Amino acid sequence: MFSKTITDFRQKDKTSYDLDELITIGVLIFLLKLESRRSVKYKLDTPHALYNVWQFLRSGGKEAELFSDGIKEGLPHGDTINYLLSGISNDEVSKIPTEMVRALIRRKSFVLERLQSIYYIIALDGTGLIHFVERHCPNCLYRKTGTNENGEAIYTYFHYVLEAKLITSYGLALSIATEFIENEEGFTKQDCELKAFYRLAPRLKSSFPQMKICLIGDALYAGKPFFDICEKNHWKYIISFKEGVMPATYKEYEALKSLSNKEEITKEIVTTKTFQKYTFITDIDYGKHKLNVLELEEKPNQNKKGKQNHKFVWITNISIKKSNCEKIAKGGRLRQKIENEGFNMQKNGGYCLEHPYSKNPTAMKNFYFLLQIAHIINQLMEKGSLLKNQLFKVYGGIKNFTLILWRTFTTKNMDEVKFNELLNTAIQIRFDTS
Repeated sequence: MFSKTITDFRQKDKTSYDLDELITIGVLIFLLKLESRRSVKYKLDTPHALYNVWQFLRSGGKEAELFSDGIKEGLPHGDTINYLLSGISNDEVSKIPTEMVRALIRRKSFVLERLQSIYYIIALDGTGLIHFVERHCPNCLYRKTGTNENGEAIYTYFHYVLEAKLITSYGLALSIATEFIENEEGFTKQDCELKAFYRLAPRLKSSFPQMKICLIGDALYAGKPFFDICEKNHWKYIISFKEGVMPATYKEYEALKSLSNKEEITKEIVTTKTFQKYTFITDIDYGKHKLNVLELEEKPNQNKKGKQNHKFVWITNISIKKSNCEKIAKGGRLRQKIENEGFNMQKNGGYCLEHPYSKNPTAMKNFYFLLQIAHIINQLMEKGSLLKNQLFKVYGGIKNFTLILWRTFTTKNMDEVKFNELLNTAIQIRFDTS
């Protein structure tokens, strides 16, 4: 259970709820999409929920004490969970979602999703968490949003986070590493997404030293520092390429494209829906690096009304040929998954990512990690073979399923015999990769 990896700072003889109980209920806030920590009291605190938490803890090999002196009065208050999360280590809690993804990788759950059957695709992107009209803590980022009637500047204060998520074509976006973007006390320049990546990269390499990785990201990362880190760690990358980011390199790409033999550097694919034209140039010098550029122009067929033309350009260190340019482009286009299936779902899908679950900086981060744990579990239910068909055919989707799960969890006791039988059954989650 959680107590095996997280150090409890509290005095044991002065606590009513142990660490495993509180962390489990903290995850349930997001798993059942209760939307706030105070909802533990109003939406979860029933004798049935208490019994089911106890059963779950027992299944993890823990002798829960919920019934040692008779049933406790109820589940802990949300403030009790907040107090625990304010004192335990962010580093220890952050390892839990990473270990969950590592376990899935070891079971070869995503082996068919590797780019060119070699590289696991990891998307990089940042998103806002919490906004305040006044400074929340010394680590707040800030931006000027206007001036008041006296001509004084008005600032918005906020917290931001950089995520590295394992991405699949069928919609998984699993948190594999996290770095918070925040100012240090006495800073002269604000923290930013690039600086956060420089801190995240060593931890990502340490957590997955042997894994073949391809990083995908926006044009922000196109530059020598990012290329150096990837070369040092033997990582591949597919980064959005824009003229304004590396203007000299972009001009060189355009010149080489116009001078090259069109038959050698282009590939056209016509389907019932689209016309796709791939153009690539290889071995462009950029300092000590050799860069390859891939461009995709996509147009809808004439009978597809209302569809727009699209143009994508990527820069990569993967060798490009006619035989693999389509696969590389598909890998680059998966970057949208971290925004849609990742951040957008966590903001608007019931997890309430931007809700201030705590004002304590340490607890705020730990609540964020518990959200990632719950999101991983829910994605496995939504996309995995065990429940996928039932979720949509019987319940109509993950939102309705979550509502029914909450109702069942709080109004019915878990069948102990059937639950133990299920625990002793070998279960393998598969994913539809068609």
